[in-house]
Amino acid sequence: MRRADRLLQILLLMRGRRRTTAAQLAAWLEVSPRTVYRDMAALLASGAPLNGEAGEGYWLEAGFTPPPISFDTAELAALEAGARMLAGCADSDTAAAAASALQKIHAVLGSGGLTPSPLFVPPLRSPAPAVLTELRQACEQQRCLQLHYRDEGGRSSEREVAPLGLFFWGEHWTLAAWCRLRQAYRHFRTDRIQAVHAANLAWPDDISLDGFLQQAGAGTDVRQRLQQQTSQPWHRR
Repeated sequence: MRRADRLLQILLLMRGRRRTTAAQLAAWLEVSPRTVYRDMAALLASGAPLNGEAGEGYWLEAGFTPPPISFDTAELAALEAGARMLAGCADSDTAAAAASALQKIHAVLGSGGLTPSPLFVPPLRSPAPAVLTELRQACEQQRCLQLHYRDEGGRSSEREVAPLGLFFWGEHWTLAAWCRLRQAYRHFRTDRIQAVHAANLAWPDDISLDGFLQQAGAGTDVRQRLQQQTSQPWHRR
């Protein structure tokens, strides 16, 4: 669960309760109490109407109601189309998560009877590369990897990289990464990665996806839009 989702879930769990302890929240959310304490500090810093006392737990101020979530027809159509695209181009875990999320949205909103969208996504010509799941997880967890890579000319090489993000270009995915061999930011076509292994390397200092984008010549507006998309290191362009 993403942190933003967990913060909203905390507010929903506390609604209507006189006191809620960190231990209770940790059990419900399946995280550690330390994570709950960090989340509570983030909520307090953001101005959420939240109170707490040592040994007493946390509670919301009277009258607080989390903002309602609603989608109009166009938004639902966009979500449907996006989920179908993911089913055709992303790894199976991400595609399944998108389908599950849509089912929950329709179940809560009772939107199954809406007029069907005229947006269709035919099957793509080639499936997602088998390494996509492992690359995505390494980006999320900041784990260095060793890539067995074959370039456009068919030359093979071994690359130790710090993966930063994945970009979908309509026909293929590319991995944005810091390359230890070149001591520079590089991108790699995921369909040319022959194998992936864990690399026993510390995460390099002073590297970031924003640094990669700056080197690639992306303007400030482009970088800001990508940063606003999601906390997950997946990007479509």
